[in-house]
Amino acid sequence: MTTDDEGAGRSIKSVRNAFDVVEYLRESGASTATEVSEALDVPLSTAHIYLQTLQETGYVRREDDAYRIGLRFLDLGGFARHTLDLYHAAKQEITKLATETDEVANLGVEENGLRVLLHKAEAPEGIYDNPPIGQFTRMHWTSLGKAILSTMSPERVESVVERHGLPRATENTITTLDGLRRELEETRDRGYSIEDEERREGIRALGVPIAAEGSATTVAAISVSGPRNRLLDKEAEVVEALENAANVIELRYKHY
Repeated sequence: MTTDDEGAGRSIKSVRNAFDVVEYLRESGASTATEVSEALDVPLSTAHIYLQTLQETGYVRREDDAYRIGLRFLDLGGFARHTLDLYHAAKQEITKLATETDEVANLGVEENGLRVLLHKAEAPEGIYDNPPIGQFTRMHWTSLGKAILSTMSPERVESVVERHGLPRATENTITTLDGLRRELEETRDRGYSIEDEERREGIRALGVPIAAEGSATTVAAISVSGPRNRLLDKEAEVVEALENAANVIELRYKHY
């Protein structure tokens, strides 16, 4: 068993390498053992061993000479989500929110300084870029992430930025800490966050945080997303629907 020292803790190198293979397959969609070997700078024989082991355990599937992420991860993700009381408290209200606004409604949480898309519901007229449930993205790209960041202490915000940076997704993305601070202050003042083509061109989203009932602790955020011009035309209506939904979710969450 090979271990690497990392500060006060230790990690198993082979486990980290296996997850590097998984992450690469996620990004590439499908890759051969040779491509994995070259991308991760490991011997071809080593790449074969990792891929074969992941295939045998069901986490990777093979199609001809290419390997893909297996559906075993869907089972794990579904289980992880099912254990969250927040998900059960919010899912019905997210569906209702999508219906009321005729857009896409989303539920997100923060984990390790990133925004995780926990649930979404789409109205028939809803238009979005169809992100997968469970998607991790930078917090500053999205209304969900900015709604959560707006409730954090300045020190916590800085630690998130130090860990993940402020990379650009579009020409409208905030890329400086000072710019992010100003955005979060404006978010607190207006009571809701705005994502204005900062992750995807043409997409606008409005979000509000979800607090644990009777507490200032933020546990999640909800948002409504859609075509920029359409959301501009009905911003007040969408914000009111978001605030009503947030109140209901917070009350339901109290009883889980």
